[in-house]
Amino acid sequence: MATHTPDELVKKKCLPCEGGVEPCTLDESQDQLAQLDGWRLTNDGKRIRKDWRVKNFLAGMAFFNRCAEVAEADGHHPDLHLEGYRNVSVELWTHAIGGLSENDFILAAKIDRLPIELQ
Repeated sequence: MATHTPDELVKKKCLPCEGGVEPCTLDESQDQLAQLDGWRLTNDGKRIRKDWRVKNFLAGMAFFNRCAEVAEADGHHPDLHLEGYRNVSVELWTHAIGGLSENDFILAAKIDRLPIELQ
C-alpha cells in the first residue's frame, strides 16, 4: 500500500472488501499513520483508533451522526465508543480481512474533516 497525504485520502472512496486480500503490514500502517493526526494502532496493529473529549453528551452524539453519514456513504463502518458522556472514540479496521486496509485510512482522514465540539 502506498502512503498518501490526508488530502489525497479524502478524495478516494472506500472499495468493497469481501476478504481475499492481505491486511496492511505493520510498517505500511505506521507509515500511513504518520500522515494522520492523533490516530494510533490498537489490537496488535490490526486496528486504528482516535479519541476526543467533546463539549458534552449531545456534541458526542452529533459527531457520531456525522461519522455515520460519512461511513454509510463509503460503505465502511467504524466502531463508535462513548464513555463518561464526553469521551468519544472511533475505531477502524476491515472486518473481512481481520486487519487494516486502505479503506480504514481513507475513512480516518474523512472523519478528521468532520466538525466536532471539543471541550
